Amino acid sequence: MIRVATIATTAVTGSLLFALGGCEFGPKKIEQTGFRGTAGDQIIAVKRIVAQPIPAPPYPLPADGGPTAAETYQNVKVVGNMSAERFSHLMASMNEWIAPKTGDPAKVGCNYCHNPENMASDEKYTKIVARRMLQMTLNINSTWSPHVKQTGVTCYTCHRGNVIPKNVWARADPPGGSTRTMGNKHGQDTPVAAVAYSSLPYDSFTTYLGANNNIRVQANTPLRTPSPGASIAHTEKTYGLMMHMSSALNVNCTYCHNTDSFSSWSNSRPQRVTAWYGIRMVRNVNESYITSLASVFPANRKGPYGDVYKVNCTTCHQGLSKPLGGVSMLPDYPYLRPAVVPPAAPAPAGTTTTAATLPGAAPVAPGPAAAAAATGGN
Repeated sequence: MIRVATIATTAVTGSLLFALGGCEFGPKKIEQTGFRGTAGDQIIAVKRIVAQPIPAPPYPLPADGGPTAAETYQNVKVVGNMSAERFSHLMASMNEWIAPKTGDPAKVGCNYCHNPENMASDEKYTKIVARRMLQMTLNINSTWSPHVKQTGVTCYTCHRGNVIPKNVWARADPPGGSTRTMGNKHGQDTPVAAVAYSSLPYDSFTTYLGANNNIRVQANTPLRTPSPGASIAHTEKTYGLMMHMSSALNVNCTYCHNTDSFSSWSNSRPQRVTAWYGIRMVRNVNESYITSLASVFPANRKGPYGDVYKVNCTTCHQGLSKPLGGVSMLPDYPYLRPAVVPPAAPAPAGTTTTAATLPGAAPVAPGPAAAAAATGGN
């Protein structure tokens, strides 16, 4: 009898451990984000909350005015109307935020992007990339305020002192997918951090952050209609993306959604609108500013299937709901916030709006409600 009880206890314990295999152990912090009884609490994994220190400026911000960068230096194509003094401050800051500090003397500090014998030269690909990333930063701070608000971004938001941001992604499978029958996992059943080690499709990024595909799960009607909603495959990929966003921000589904109706915008928290714009901002960054540099990047800066490493939510957030704890660096670097373009009001279905006339500016996405009307979804 004792032996049977022991076997039964062992079986129950084993089943419990198996059932909890997908849970994250360790201390949790619970925050109430809605009315009591609405299941709006946030359960935050304490071990994934890491300090995100902000570096001090290289030296005090110079006064504005005086000769411009274009008047002082050659081949300044992006911020030529900035004062030469503040342009030098920007270069010194980028040096601290990105450039290597040790290693080959020809590839550290200013030399990472410049030829010290000819600073105006574009011979190093890193200078071309840096110029495009500066355009991207200016565009985010002027056009994507529905997501970055007044906090904005700098190069440091992503790079954190690294040449390549630590959290980037590239295509996980070859283009076109596998044609094998045996051993073909169809893009899932391989636990990876991108989808919180679940059995969901492990490459939602290519579909939703590398392309402008609709994110759809829940239909508007109880029965199948002539125009069905999302397929099971796309639904699972959507869940995979949501798992990534939850992990990147260290939040639960209820940070944006109301579990009473995940699809309902009127029942959702304001953070869902912020996230909606964030997804489109990331797509814009990947398509207009990073993928467009595919011919510039060398092979060692690309993924296993030849595409450039791109960004996702973790690139900036790194386990916090607001990157760098919500602290804005722009007061120390005001030149990175050009004239802000007011957020576009939700446009009628089928219309588009135009972004600021910055170099490399991209179209502004219409609001969530307009997009839902245009696509027939939520």
